[in-house]
Amino acid sequence: MAKWTAQHEAPEPLEGPVVATVVGGTIIWFVLFLVQLPFYGWFADRGLLWWVWTPAAGAALGLFGIWYARGREAAIKRHKEQQAAAAAESGPKV
Repeated sequence: MAKWTAQHEAPEPLEGPVVATVVGGTIIWFVLFLVQLPFYGWFADRGLLWWVWTPAAGAALGLFGIWYARGREAAIKRHKEQQAAAAAESGPKV
């Protein structure tokens, strides 16, 4: 059987408001944690403490995600600025 190869070039990836999306998800996880915190005893009595700690872990990972997404966007912006500066430096070709 022959190896399959693509017949056309892959499209550019879609870029959206990545940092805002990660911040929104982190806020949702944190709110879920806060809402369940008053019922800690109820969850503990039934052996369901993971219901409380799962949103806490989601919020903590979301903080890492915010840091990572902001760094990624800054790197993309720096790269575009460097490309623009290099293009301006080379000047128009005659």
